[in-house]
Amino acid sequence: MAKRALKNKKIRLVAIGSALATGAAVVTLLPSANAAEEKTPEQIMTMCERSAVVSGKQRSVRDFGGAFADGFQADNCDFAETNFETFDGPKEKASIDFPNCEPNATDPAKVSITWKATVGQGEGKYTSTQQGAGGGLFGFLSGSWLKHKGTTDLTVRSVTAGDTETREVPVGKVLHMEFTPKMQRMTGEWRVRIDADPGSFAVNPSPEQNFVAPEVIEGPVVLAGAAGAPGIADGVAKPVLTDC
Repeated sequence: MAKRALKNKKIRLVAIGSALATGAAVVTLLPSANAAEEKTPEQIMTMCERSAVVSGKQRSVRDFGGAFADGFQADNCDFAETNFETFDGPKEKASIDFPNCEPNATDPAKVSITWKATVGQGEGKYTSTQQGAGGGLFGFLSGSWLKHKGTTDLTVRSVTAGDTETREVPVGKVLHMEFTPKMQRMTGEWRVRIDADPGSFAVNPSPEQNFVAPEVIEGPVVLAGAAGAPGIADGVAKPVLTDC
């Protein structure tokens, strides 16, 4: 078998040598230039933004500010949700201070406290998915986000919570209100596909290519507003006392 293999190899080399000697063309198939290569999440997100179809919607190059000659960088991009969870957000001071620190104070001070907290709505992992980004990828996430109870459209930049309460401030103390928002986190991935190319006389065929970029979206749990009013951020408000 070894001699036969060597003989076949010699025949091929002689054939190529003969072609070179006679001036005939020698065609060598190189690996496809379109073969899948490693890309950063940011590069994948750019490909997604410049895909011909995003989340089932056919797009124009004008949707991402491109010209006709620019073309698309990928054939399809979809967002696939993999997990959804709730958690407590960071505590926030939601009112001014109300001190009861007079030297001659002997009784608790009764005060009317108006407090207000604002919670950012929809924070994406990548710059290209932030609100207002060219190409509108952030808007494509709204469909997945709105499937969950207690959410509002991701194009809404913030939601608020607030109230006016009557509280007592003990002698020697300073009172303020603190708000802890209830938050939600949607985890998933952007899946970008470049279709297989059967090739042509001058272009080598290339296989289908697939790229994945992880995504995490966070926003507040939202309570329905009264009579069609904007939603209200859900959470826990409590008084906090500190020493004078």
